[in-house]
Amino acid sequence: MTEEYTIPLAKIVRELALQEIYLPKSAEEILINSKDVNRPGLELNGFCDYFDSHRIAILGRSEMALLESWGGEKQAQAIENFFALQPPAVIVARGIEIPGCMRQSAEKHGVPLLLSGDSTSNVVADLVSLLNVELAPRITRHGVLVEVYGEGILLVGDSGVGKSETAIELIKRGHRLIADDAVEIRRTSRKALVGQAPENIRHFIELRGIGIINARRIFGMGAVKLTEKIDMCINMELWDATKVYDRMGIDSEFTEILGIRVPVITIPVKPGRNLAIIIEVAAMNNRQKKMGYNAAQELLSSLGMDMADLQGTDIRKDLDI
Repeated sequence: MTEEYTIPLAKIVRELALQEIYLPKSAEEILINSKDVNRPGLELNGFCDYFDSHRIAILGRSEMALLESWGGEKQAQAIENFFALQPPAVIVARGIEIPGCMRQSAEKHGVPLLLSGDSTSNVVADLVSLLNVELAPRITRHGVLVEVYGEGILLVGDSGVGKSETAIELIKRGHRLIADDAVEIRRTSRKALVGQAPENIRHFIELRGIGIINARRIFGMGAVKLTEKIDMCINMELWDATKVYDRMGIDSEFTEILGIRVPVITIPVKPGRNLAIIIEVAAMNNRQKKMGYNAAQELLSSLGMDMADLQGTDIRKDLDI
């Protein structure tokens, strides 16, 4: 069963700078659970077959002009019928003056009535953007999320493998920490994953032998970031001498998070390896691949070999490495 997420109306009021015309109760107690919004032109004309009572309704210049053109009793009746559908909230855009009968209907049916001075299209865009983030499907993964050269890198691996220590080294090299230990991942669109730290542990890092530190306090505001998209996942594991690790990067591996495929590579950890530099190179290489360049493919082309024919094979044998 899919978990349902909500956002308090108070946060929407703050983020969109809305004016409260009428609230039946505290905006913190009014919860919104739909990412979609409604422009109720058809509903004002009486067609309500597909009306969704969970969507916030936005009245712009067109809807308000339609109501004004009716005037008198027809206008009041259309507003009354619409508010009787009890949408979770109604926002009037462009600072348009709200008719007295609209406020009366809002009070009668207990529907929050809000006013925005912004254009209708901006209100819709800002509201949908906010709802997509706040109501996005999410999971929490054990790991560390850092931003390296603009790429969001999710470090995963067993406890004690060195994820937090590597994050500290990356911070010292000018990169930024988003989350340590627990990463809250949200699917904000069909193609995008965004990670952040739970609010109660934000900016904190656990270092064995030292304890808990606050990265923002020690390294400054430039060392942390609230959210970041996830571009790739790096699995850190202790070096296994019996295991054959990828040395060419021909085969692309992926992991699935919330239904979205994310590139993943495995980096073996052993004394003497500078993991921070390796992760920096991995981030730049991942960006190059997204832009259409693959170093392994160029090397094979220069050797007169076909990359497609060699995928899944040990290329070192073919090159006598």
